[in-house]
Amino acid sequence: MKIEGKVIKYGNNVNTDEIIPAKYLNISDPELLGKYCFSGLDKNFIEKVNQGRNIIVAGDNFGCGSSREHAAVSIKASGIKCIIAESFARIFFRNSINIGLPIVELKYATEKISFDDELKIDFDNGKIENITKKEFYDIVPFPIFMKKIIDAGGLIQYLKTHRR
Repeated sequence: MKIEGKVIKYGNNVNTDEIIPAKYLNISDPELLGKYCFSGLDKNFIEKVNQGRNIIVAGDNFGCGSSREHAAVSIKASGIKCIIAESFARIFFRNSINIGLPIVELKYATEKISFDDELKIDFDNGKIENITKKEFYDIVPFPIFMKKIIDAGGLIQYLKTHRR
């Protein structure tokens, strides 16, 4: 699996309340949730995505806070293709995989990657190419079972196609 895109960048401890504020948790339609993504942190987020930026780079503890799946769903529905962070809250990590949103841990991501950098991510070979800076970063490829879930579009879709 390969993804290309431009970067939107945030810092440490981006929490689920900032990703999708509680007042939107009664929404179950992913497309509508996507319109309110990051409205608690960045009022211009959707405009940035609409301008072709579709990879988030962030610092430590991305997705901390509550265990709401709405946060990962809203990010994916907004048009983000991948999140690269120095670390993730564990429940956010699993929620992302379960809905088919690729995420990558990369130490020093916020030091190496800048807003608007253009990246190519090759999950199979464990490489990120920063086209803008002409740099390469090594990442750990997904285990096969996670890759299958992401490729299927999430855990539910995977289970629907792999019933016994």
